[in-house]
Amino acid sequence: MPGPMPAHREGVVAQVVVADVDDPAGPLLDEGARHHLGRVLRLRPGESVCAADGAGGWRRCTFDGGERLVPGEEGGREPAPADPISVAFVPVKGDRPELVVQKLTELGVDRIVVTSSARSVVRWEGERADKHLQKLRRVALEATQQCRRLWLPAVEPASLAGLLSGGAALADTGGAEPGPDLRSVVVGPEGGWTDGERALAAAPPVSLGEHVLRAETAAITAGVVLAALRRPE
Repeated sequence: MPGPMPAHREGVVAQVVVADVDDPAGPLLDEGARHHLGRVLRLRPGESVCAADGAGGWRRCTFDGGERLVPGEEGGREPAPADPISVAFVPVKGDRPELVVQKLTELGVDRIVVTSSARSVVRWEGERADKHLQKLRRVALEATQQCRRLWLPAVEPASLAGLLSGGAALADTGGAEPGPDLRSVVVGPEGGWTDGERALAAAPPVSLGEHVLRAETAAITAGVVLAALRRPE
């Protein structure tokens, strides 16, 4: 049975991420937030909005069409999720990395990592990597607002060797069924892992099902599996 609705979602028509939920003058809306509320959602003055800081803090506010929300009395702070979960993926061509980040954010993944592998077709390096990561963080922010979670996921790069030495499990054909202690999965390119990469893993590989999945499908599936495994009874 579903639990009670979280307090920060009750009676509001939208959520927006702001820098300071407790500013006595009211949370300041940046250009993107104003566009989201006024142009995309077409809110009318007087409608209730949850202002969140992306780090657990929130306050119920009123939208009046200006650059600041009108602060209300009700607010709070949600602790960071217990047993944080992480999905790392190797980027592929086109806008599929954006889809992956959007869906992993909606699923509640806490850390989204961009990595690379020997069979990577797409390689993000230097300024190109910074540009892509900035775009993915924006996607994560927008998805956080849409799904009304209170904690922004971390979106960051990491080496494959570092992930595997830290205990992340490779998603691999023939791997074991995911167990309740699984918290971090690395999804590779459509060309798969090399034997050398498999040898780096400190944890046994895990299977994401009987079929060979596209890279972006596998990354999203990993998020679904991890989120389900940590769901409280």
